[in-house]
Amino acid sequence: MSDTVQRTLRDHVAGWHPAPIVETDILDPAQASRLAATLDTGETFGPEDALPIPWHWVYFSEWPPTADLGADGHPADGHFLPPIPDRRRMFAGSRITSTGPLRLGVPTEKRSSIAAITEKTGRTGDMLFVTVRSEYRQDGDDEPRLVEEQNLVYRSDSGHSRPFERPSSELGASTAQWSTEPTPTTPTLFRYSALTSNAHRIHYDRPYVTEVEGYPDLVVHGPLLATYMAELVRSRRGGESLRDFEFRLQRPLFIGDRFRVEATDTGGDIALRVVTGGDTVHVSGRGSF
Repeated sequence: MSDTVQRTLRDHVAGWHPAPIVETDILDPAQASRLAATLDTGETFGPEDALPIPWHWVYFSEWPPTADLGADGHPADGHFLPPIPDRRRMFAGSRITSTGPLRLGVPTEKRSSIAAITEKTGRTGDMLFVTVRSEYRQDGDDEPRLVEEQNLVYRSDSGHSRPFERPSSELGASTAQWSTEPTPTTPTLFRYSALTSNAHRIHYDRPYVTEVEGYPDLVVHGPLLATYMAELVRSRRGGESLRDFEFRLQRPLFIGDRFRVEATDTGGDIALRVVTGGDTVHVSGRGSF
């Protein structure tokens, strides 16, 4: 069965080579202020202010017609969406590097292309790993101001429950240099979905996520958890944002789960992670200035 599915995935993407695309956005300061309100940072932003990493995710919105969404709320088709049957998408992680902050209220160009396509077999079956590279430029610069490589995982699955246990609610003592325990609520997930133009039902539709996806509750966005990591460091460094940031999503986290965000300066790099009870790691990463 595995070999059959793998051949099917390979057959479907054999001639799939989407061309690079270029988009523009003004980076409206009000959008950054909305994210600050969602995160309760107490900040407001104006023109020419520096945009923290990874807040660029709330820009360059993709907003297809509702009729073009799939059963899971994700777009049924898209320029960088591989043409595989019964496609399911997971955000696996990202690597971000910058030479300087993006400035708000400034015309910004985003050039995106496929950097890699890899097939792997995991616990849930055969998967397609797609890396999308995006370069952000301002002021007509030849070199990008920010580069991100997002790792996205796709699998072919018609939809069935996969029982998933919740982590323990008992957090052990932390030995990290800095730590915090965010408590995102259902409105937090709704607002973050809206800001990032994410209509995936796992973040707001409890019957769908429990009955179809097999999760015990609404899933907290992986990018939101990554933002919590970057924000922990920024809050402890007097508002200084990371220049380089990478992370890997290892295990889903659900609304109501008690979790801790941790950061430790290892002497050049900042080691980052999101953990629940039993020292279960949900997100691991690193950052630097």
